[in-house]
Amino acid sequence: METTKAPLKAKAPLKRWTLILLGAGSALLVPWMVVLALTLPASTEVRHWSLAWIGLDALMTAGCATTALLGLRTDPRARLTASATAAVAVLDAWFDITTSQSGSDLAQALACAVAEAALACACVVLALSEPQKKAAHKGVATKSSPTP
Repeated sequence: METTKAPLKAKAPLKRWTLILLGAGSALLVPWMVVLALTLPASTEVRHWSLAWIGLDALMTAGCATTALLGLRTDPRARLTASATAAVAVLDAWFDITTSQSGSDLAQALACAVAEAALACACVVLALSEPQKKAAHKGVATKSSPTP
């Protein structure tokens, strides 16, 4: 039994150092954001604008489809794709709103952001939900038997 616990204990320091590095990275990003806020131009010309937006929507579509497919198969990895899809939906809404011009463009972006926020919320609920147990037989859910 000791042989199975040893690899788990070896992973703990790696996980701890990974978390420490993530925390340090977040602290280093704060001054970087200040530099960007002070140096980036207010506007710029962008090449391949439509390709960037189509790519973001394609990524969100792939995330929704993959989450649905894995979820219907009761694959626990659906929680991971749901989490990633939520993040993409929030990013899409953010860029829709912050890059739109005032007026009808902004109103359309806000309307889309409501739909994307609903999608993100649904994905977060899926990501945080308990994984389903795979059915023993096709179409039949399994239940744990009561202990005597």
